[in-house]
Amino acid sequence: MAIQSQSRAAMRELIALLQEIDEHWCSEERNLNTAEDVAGSHRALMHILEAGLVGYFEQDARTPSFRRIVTPSRKLTGDNSDAIYFDAPLDARYTYVVRGKMNQAVYFSMSIEEGAQEGHLAKTTGGVINDTEIDVDADGNFTVHLGGEPRKRNWLPLPENASRVTTRHYFELATPAAMDPAREPVMNIACISKAPTPAPPSDDSVSAGIRRVCNMVRSRTLDMPQLTSDEMPAFMAVTPNTFPEPQTPGNFGLAAADAHYSMAPFLLGPEEALVMTGRWPDCRFANVCLWNRFQQTFDYPYRSVSLNRTQTEADADGRFTMIVAHEDPGLPNWLDTEGNAFGLIFWRFFLVEGAVETPTAKVVNLADICST
Repeated sequence: MAIQSQSRAAMRELIALLQEIDEHWCSEERNLNTAEDVAGSHRALMHILEAGLVGYFEQDARTPSFRRIVTPSRKLTGDNSDAIYFDAPLDARYTYVVRGKMNQAVYFSMSIEEGAQEGHLAKTTGGVINDTEIDVDADGNFTVHLGGEPRKRNWLPLPENASRVTTRHYFELATPAAMDPAREPVMNIACISKAPTPAPPSDDSVSAGIRRVCNMVRSRTLDMPQLTSDEMPAFMAVTPNTFPEPQTPGNFGLAAADAHYSMAPFLLGPEEALVMTGRWPDCRFANVCLWNRFQQTFDYPYRSVSLNRTQTEADADGRFTMIVAHEDPGLPNWLDTEGNAFGLIFWRFFLVEGAVETPTAKVVNLADICST
């Protein structure tokens, strides 16, 4: 008879969860209609499971460390080819110091996530600080304090429900920063409060870690709202090929409070293309990314599936025309659908000055716009 333990019970819960996800999330219940759709859901699940193991299995708010959230081979929750994200666990009872480097990023921020204890998806943002509020030296180094006594600069308070800190480095380069090891910033976080040293691994701690992973995986799969859900924020549209007005997300969990977002699905036939026109606003950072239905970027190491301002051909006023298509139209600013008839288009604009023009989109026949 197998030895019974809390860790074995937790492991069986994880196995049962994966089966439940396969039956209900990787299925027709989520509008999956083909074997390729199911394979895509299983790929997304593997990425989510990896992120859960990396970020939640052995993390302790008394001895935190920054872990990279997404990579070119680990995509989830709306990753970005031009950004590098880290996060770490927090506890409002403690005080922390973060030391990092800009590493030539055009924008940096830190957000406090609330409600993400035990692996759950963050519910709200409990505070944000960006590089305009941080003293950065000539070499790009900075120090930020979290919690403890108030400071005039370089400080974020920790609300009672603070659970994690998310950092964002955004770049506008000719190639995706997320796939360039030289762009990965050095980041470290330390708890400077007196806190008990974590005990050695035990049945209790291992089972607790497995259950955190379960919570993380469930929250990014079965608990995620459908695209038609009333729970979606206002910057996310359900009508294909029509963008909502770009807007700030408020305190929506895992969103950057000082960004404007706009997202809509695209839907294209085999011979169709989507022509998007707009103008880049005056801001610190801006880009557009193509995602699949599971909020994973398409594979930017191999294809042009996102555009920032450096990569975009635009006129002197920042006006552009972009082509979303299954094949190269021979025109500037092509975004490759990878042959997907359906996906998501997500716009980001950070630290905007003035108004943000809503991009427009029109479905056309690809043959009518291809260069000759």
